[in-house]
Amino acid sequence: MDCRATDRRLSRGNTLMRTFGYLIACFAFSLVLAACSSAPVAPVVRGTGDLGVVIERAKGAVTLVNTSSRSAYGRVEGLGDLSHASVVFSRDARYAFVFGRDGGLSKIDLMEGRLAKRIMQSGNAIGGSISQDGRIVVAQNYTPGGIKAFDAQTLELLSEVPAEYAPGKFSKVVGLADVPGQRFAYALFDGGEIWVSDFTNPRAPTTRRFPAGQQPYDGLITPEGRYYLAGLFGEDGIAQLDLWRPENGARKILQNYGRGQEKLPVFKMPHLRGWSIAAGQAWLPAIGRHEVIAADATTWLETRRVALKGQPVFAIASPDQRQIWVNFAHPDNGWVQVIDTLSGQVVQTLQPGRAVLHMEFTARSGNVWISARDDNKVLIYDTRSFAKLAEIDADAPSGIFFTSRAARIGF
Repeated sequence: MDCRATDRRLSRGNTLMRTFGYLIACFAFSLVLAACSSAPVAPVVRGTGDLGVVIERAKGAVTLVNTSSRSAYGRVEGLGDLSHASVVFSRDARYAFVFGRDGGLSKIDLMEGRLAKRIMQSGNAIGGSISQDGRIVVAQNYTPGGIKAFDAQTLELLSEVPAEYAPGKFSKVVGLADVPGQRFAYALFDGGEIWVSDFTNPRAPTTRRFPAGQQPYDGLITPEGRYYLAGLFGEDGIAQLDLWRPENGARKILQNYGRGQEKLPVFKMPHLRGWSIAAGQAWLPAIGRHEVIAADATTWLETRRVALKGQPVFAIASPDQRQIWVNFAHPDNGWVQVIDTLSGQVVQTLQPGRAVLHMEFTARSGNVWISARDDNKVLIYDTRSFAKLAEIDADAPSGIFFTSRAARIGF
């Protein structure tokens, strides 16, 4: 017997077996790699009550933030013109609906940190709202004038209400707010009216019309959903509609609210959404003046004026109603002042950064987030000590919106 030949055959057999085993191992490993690369990455589990968005209007993007960790966790781009963007949230606080100035309506999944759907619904829009049951998202439009209702899940167009206040005449719509009972209240700037549309049947809404005054430029609803208020650009005063007794029509309150007989220069018109109801008072930025006006929220009679550093834009109440935080128009837009609602006095003056545009409180008052556009920062302050706790980078940040708004009427 030739032992050497036998050894050579065994050696060749072992080599073939090793090569075959190696090929099988490589094939199996490649399958594992392919499976890993194609499998979707599971989103980080986080409670939606912690979340929010910061508008980056120059980039057409939003930064996604976590209010408990005081940090950013994502960014969504491709949202169009966000120069006057507003945001509402689904009832479960998972989705943010972003209304762009260019008529874009974007639905963002906050859990997965992605754009779920986007449509172009008009040529020129100025905000939106969401129904009491969370099933309808409504956009208010300048061009064409009117409102449009969309299915909140699919963004399918359900119906629209053209703002035709006279035959062939259409108005810009402003001040849209959700009202209990599947209704929406809004104002017609050109038509001088307040309309209330009932979307109980979302494909066939009904609308009631109420004369309001000259050029209502913005509107808001009080926290309990009873009163709709429309600021008047063409005259002094505020139009008020009692939604519990709409048959009485709109009446004028705070007759002297406005620029008055002496037409003062206005560097930035205060938003009515920048008003607050706190401690039994309504707190209103005075138009063209360096003060905030306080009025009794029952009688709507003026009770005091608080002198400030500049022309106020937003006067935002903390959720515990103890403080009013105020920011200002140019050239004082680097400052923020804090009013104590008990004493009616300014108790703190801060300089968070350049071009402070917006402020948003966490749900239980502990922190306030402030956007400083020209510093590309969002600053986070403790509302008790006024200490700065953290800051977040953002590209020219403007509006800040937290999911706690999902549970509030008019937000």
